[in-house]
Amino acid sequence: MSKRFSNIAVPVVSVLLGLIAGAIIMLISGYNPINGYAALWNGAFGDTFYLGETLRQMTPYIFAGLAVAFAFRTGLFNIGVEGQLLVGWLAAVWVGVAFDLPKVIHLPLSLLAAAAAGALWGFIPGFLKARLHVHEVIVTIMMNYIALHVTNHLIRNVISDQADATEAVKETASLKSPFFESVTDYSSLHNGIYLGLIVAIIMWFILEKTTLGYELRSVGFSQHASQYAGMNVNRNIVLSMVISGAFAGLGGAMEGLGTFGNAFLHSGFSGVGFDGIAVALLGGNAAIGVVLASLLFGALKVGALNMPIESGVPNELVEIVIALIIFFVASSYMIKWLLSRFKKEEK
Repeated sequence: MSKRFSNIAVPVVSVLLGLIAGAIIMLISGYNPINGYAALWNGAFGDTFYLGETLRQMTPYIFAGLAVAFAFRTGLFNIGVEGQLLVGWLAAVWVGVAFDLPKVIHLPLSLLAAAAAGALWGFIPGFLKARLHVHEVIVTIMMNYIALHVTNHLIRNVISDQADATEAVKETASLKSPFFESVTDYSSLHNGIYLGLIVAIIMWFILEKTTLGYELRSVGFSQHASQYAGMNVNRNIVLSMVISGAFAGLGGAMEGLGTFGNAFLHSGFSGVGFDGIAVALLGGNAAIGVVLASLLFGALKVGALNMPIESGVPNELVEIVIALIIFFVASSYMIKWLLSRFKKEEK
């Protein structure tokens, strides 16, 4: 079985198995799976408003998935995307609130602030990994909690006159789109969707078409071989985490400048950064795969809200379906074996 066929087939089969298993659970629980999935589809794509909401939900997932995938491709496991997203969110909103500038300067500056904040949050575990060989999984998990409480402290005590939220970002820093509002019946879809697709292309170009990308992937395959070949392993480890963090920080900007238009206290994590791990796994850590997986996750998350209304199926069942899809992706060896047996029987 060719590697390209396997990379496409495994996620597709995983999604199908997840949906089938979800249907079985619905039947056991006394619900009609056809009605449930029809409600899910209608809630995600049933009209222009729901389509706009699905694409809006897809946008931060693209950035979170790219952040995780970029680190994966270079041999690192960045579980700190959630924290990097939160600090990027806050940095973008702070610049969007604090300055009066023309839009052509203000919006790019806010996005750069988000990328820089996420990159800084990624630099710390990257530096500790490179210099002190501290495992990035431990550090990035802890950095998530530091980010959550630091951003809450800054919102409450530094940049906000209110107890729980900042003021709205200025129009010159906003990603909101009158065009999308008009064509999607005033959904919250914003211009960040363009940036998400552009960043996906940038990631593909960096990893596949540049010397830097070759070095980063080489370090991910084998640090010892890369060092023997004359590559600066420590620099590439740090750089990989910085780029991954920048992607995550931009994902936060999508929420701060687009979806919500402000920053507010989080009683817990947003969940987007953690879902980015599943998006990257389902997308095979490839840029196009991440975009498609983000669309699926956006549709599942938005469509689930319609399931209790239209079919009586609790939307928690969608979380079970997502978990099953991830399980089957993680069981890719079993799926590859089944596919190879099927192809042999055809011959």
